[in-house]
Amino acid sequence: MRFDGKVPAVLAAVVGVVMSVAGSAALAAKVGAPACSPDTTVTTDDGPVCGVANAEIKSWQGIRYGAPPVGELRWAPPQRPAHWTEPFAATAEGSECPQPPGTGPGSDNEDCLNLTVRTPANAGPGPFPVMVHIHGGGFLLWKPTDASRLVTAGHVVSVEFNYRLGIFGFLAHESFGAHAGNYGLQDQQAALRWVQRNIAKFGGDPHNVTIYGDSAGGSSVCAHTASPGSAGLFQRGISQSGEYNSLLGADIIWQTQDCKSQLPTEKQARHKGERFAKALGCSTAACLRALSASAVLKQADHGRNPDNGTVAPIVDGVTLPMSPAEAFDTGHVNHVALMHGVDRDETQLPFAETAADYDKFMKQQYGKHADEVRKTYPLKRYPAPAPFLAYRTAVADSNSVCPALINDERLSRRLPVFAYQVDDTDIPPQFFVDPAKPNGAYHVAEWLLMFPNGVQLTPNQQALADQLLTQWSGFARTGNPTVDGAPQWDPYTKDNPVVMALNAAGDSQLTTEIPRQHHCAELWDPLTPFSH
Repeated sequence: MRFDGKVPAVLAAVVGVVMSVAGSAALAAKVGAPACSPDTTVTTDDGPVCGVANAEIKSWQGIRYGAPPVGELRWAPPQRPAHWTEPFAATAEGSECPQPPGTGPGSDNEDCLNLTVRTPANAGPGPFPVMVHIHGGGFLLWKPTDASRLVTAGHVVSVEFNYRLGIFGFLAHESFGAHAGNYGLQDQQAALRWVQRNIAKFGGDPHNVTIYGDSAGGSSVCAHTASPGSAGLFQRGISQSGEYNSLLGADIIWQTQDCKSQLPTEKQARHKGERFAKALGCSTAACLRALSASAVLKQADHGRNPDNGTVAPIVDGVTLPMSPAEAFDTGHVNHVALMHGVDRDETQLPFAETAADYDKFMKQQYGKHADEVRKTYPLKRYPAPAPFLAYRTAVADSNSVCPALINDERLSRRLPVFAYQVDDTDIPPQFFVDPAKPNGAYHVAEWLLMFPNGVQLTPNQQALADQLLTQWSGFARTGNPTVDGAPQWDPYTKDNPVVMALNAAGDSQLTTEIPRQHHCAELWDPLTPFSH
């Protein structure tokens, strides 16, 4: 049932109830789902589930951890699902959350608060470390990665979940009440609470939980490190490429959202929400909640225009009392251990094809500092294609490398931090980079090594791929990535600010040279938010 115009609040609530009941009924028999394997029934505190087993892995897919966020629950904190009594066949992937077309056709299915559990089939009785994947995509796109390779190679329990994205996850509006927004982060916390209540029944250790993610997933790890509501829900975090927003200029890819940035206040987000609602002819929560999901998505688009609303985290006063970087600087953090890093050459901005592009983008991104940046990254010091390489290098240094080091320093004052930088320039290209360009160590390049999905790796790359799985799962197991099969990795401290430079063929090594190489102290550090 879909309504494209305004309907009364009572009718909106009825629609929500009908959809919730329909969703609960779907638990009993997921159409087209494979049959469950014998001896895979597990009774969660919401109801029994059964899954699929093979020689290496047992999996339970699409388990509901939250009620469908529709009707009165659209733009509201997540709620527990209705209890069920018949075993739910958790044998098929759960629905991804609503999102515009991007790397796929998009989705407008709001019944998407589901998760998957994967366990080693024959690795002993456990309990196993739990690694919870938070997927990337600018808080706007995508779905979780199948982490089976991490389960089999690392002997861990994997949890992968969907959470509300974009406008459905982060819209703030006065009619929603105080502390509106950040529903996507609250969904993530609800999934982590599910883990605490249930993962022991799957062989996982609820007292040994590591959250990890790339890009927006890495930014989410930063958010949970700073969020009071996440205290006690995890012991370790791995933030991969969580610093990626534009440092100063116009970010024409994502709304402000990353680990270094000053996030919008609730007041600012409400103003954007008011413009968003007005564009749809609404001024109340009831009107907004009665709109079709497709109409909401169309108006929100990719969040880059004034009437698109907020599609990424904000400082709402509760879930995030302050921006993560400010929390890191002031010590308002949960006591966890972290691995934290970026890739040396990553950029999330359009690339410069010509010298004219280079000059234009310099002015756009760095404003009054553009001349100084041009002098530091002169075209004459780069081989062809010089505009591409010079701009790529400046953007990576300003947006990712130097801010990540500042956050390493801030966090290390109070928490164990293992810092890294991916230096491997020959990782096969992923779909979002131009394979004809010298992309270097591009944004979240290491993700392809961890989850190659059929890509054939060279022996050099395979060595690094195996090392990464060893370090990531080793950190999840012990809180220290120094494990057999990997180099010594010391924590980052004020007296020993070492960063693990990850490279192929067993050539990873600790270094303190990155700040000097990337012009951090003399150029970028003073411009980074919350620097003193």
